[in-house]
Amino acid sequence: MDADDKPLVWLHGQVKTPPFSQSARLEAGFLLRRLQQGEALSLPQSRPMPSIGARCHELRVRDAEQNWRIIYRIDSDAILILEVFNKKSQTTPKLVIEICQQRLKQYERDRQE
Repeated sequence: MDADDKPLVWLHGQVKTPPFSQSARLEAGFLLRRLQQGEALSLPQSRPMPSIGARCHELRVRDAEQNWRIIYRIDSDAILILEVFNKKSQTTPKLVIEICQQRLKQYERDRQE
């Protein structure tokens, strides 16, 4: 990691094999590294998630039979990882959105203390 790269701050989840296949884990790592280096990703790799909050996005990693999603927020000093899950439908589950919003609120409270 270069000195200018943003660190990853994992509020929840992990990317490991299993349950990710080795190729999906490597792809996720490659995409996260690009984010750390300041690259703005767009479809098909990432899409904005304003329903969660400002600067929040959904990283999309296709696995053999699963569609992994990594919900993240881009801050000036870090990339926050809010959730990692297997997406099984077209829409993001409401519970996932609510949990991510709660994690962001807690993160902001903890930073102010």
